[in-house]
Amino acid sequence: MMMPKFVLLPTDIVVIVLVAALGFYLWHALRSDELRARWRYVMGSAAALCSLTLLGFFLLTAVLDSVHFRPVIAVQDQHAVYDVKTYSLLDKAFGKAHLAEEKSYSEPLATRTFEKNSRFENGRPIRDYEPLKAGGAHLKDESDHVRDVLVRCAFALAIGLAACAALWVICVLCAARAKGRTFAEEAGRLFKRRDEVPYEAVLSTISILVLLGSLIAFLWPFYHVMGTDQTGNDVLFQAFKSIRTALVIGTLATLTTLPFAVVLGISAGFFKGWVDDLIQYLYTTLSSIPSVLLIAASVLMIQVFIDAHPGMYATGIERADLRLFMLSVIIGLTGWATLARLLRAETLKISQLDYIQAARAFGVGPFRIMRRHVLPNVLHIVLIVAVLDFSGIVLYEAVLSYVGVGVDPTTYSFGSMINAGRLELSRTPVVWWNLCTAFVFMLTLVLSANLLASSVREAFDPRLAIKVKRGK
Repeated sequence: MMMPKFVLLPTDIVVIVLVAALGFYLWHALRSDELRARWRYVMGSAAALCSLTLLGFFLLTAVLDSVHFRPVIAVQDQHAVYDVKTYSLLDKAFGKAHLAEEKSYSEPLATRTFEKNSRFENGRPIRDYEPLKAGGAHLKDESDHVRDVLVRCAFALAIGLAACAALWVICVLCAARAKGRTFAEEAGRLFKRRDEVPYEAVLSTISILVLLGSLIAFLWPFYHVMGTDQTGNDVLFQAFKSIRTALVIGTLATLTTLPFAVVLGISAGFFKGWVDDLIQYLYTTLSSIPSVLLIAASVLMIQVFIDAHPGMYATGIERADLRLFMLSVIIGLTGWATLARLLRAETLKISQLDYIQAARAFGVGPFRIMRRHVLPNVLHIVLIVAVLDFSGIVLYEAVLSYVGVGVDPTTYSFGSMINAGRLELSRTPVVWWNLCTAFVFMLTLVLSANLLASSVREAFDPRLAIKVKRGK
């Protein structure tokens, strides 16, 4: 059996770099006493732990959706013929039952189309609601629809609750053995919230994810859980595929912003004089240009280049991925001014401190002072702003897609779903499920990032004392 042809897209590299950077930072934090103390303070917050768990789920989804390949469809003269369409591990994990394209809208868990369609039956034209290809097609009698859904939900909840109970028991047993307590003592401390790290928050979040996953697993092969859109595609599948787009844009744009903001912001505050004037002129001019217009002009120029060189891309996903990559870079290149201002102001204050003046008096070079003394004292600002900017960029993509200068139309994104859903709200009856699904997924992602940013800000702000014990 021949192996599929793996495809490495530019945004796949971004996801790999993100995972590697997180792993390196975790290794570095475990070796640093100060970082361990600060992150221990973060882990003392139940909201932060819930947010980390949800963000970990989103990251896992993005990683599965970033392993792309083209399967073998035939073998000719001992040479493999590959499919023209590129798939990901996430596509294969979901299977093909939910990918059956319907003709148009269908409500969540429906068995027929949302609108009447014209067709010929026995030589006579009929206009009626048509049965769905993947919505209750297994039912022999459509009257069993409600009972079938309820039975599948009951089985899903039973299995999900059993899995959650087993998870809680195993975790409590492991914690009790590690701390030298009995199972009853550890369970009592767990429910009375007496531990320094409230891992019951993680277990509760995982339990909710397990229950939702169990419901989806039992219903999705037979129904469109969140309905279909105007083109008949599954809405829930689009939402899961949009997670990768949001993480790629948020991560790549933030990584693109940081070098410009850190270097220019610290240089302006440290050197002052004409260097400060020049850098202020740069970011003041950049801030005076409406960002949407600047990004729109840049994206349109890139789109012209892509259209003029169609032979550079073997598949459509490579063409769409290049636009996603360049859009993220453009957002980063146009969004460094705010962080640069903050770092300039902080560097102006730090550069006047005694140990900086002493280093200058001993002849230490300016670049070494900035690297050894200034940069470590502004990293907390960089970390806090980076986490906050991630949430803002995810929302910004929705705005850009809404005005038509976002990702490629073939790329799944929350902005594209919202843009498609805005016209559906003016219909009668209202098609609500497309916009609602995108809203729930985006709200969960952005809210998790913001709650984590709040805890990180408290822990890494040097003006706040590190609180080791929980509840202080």
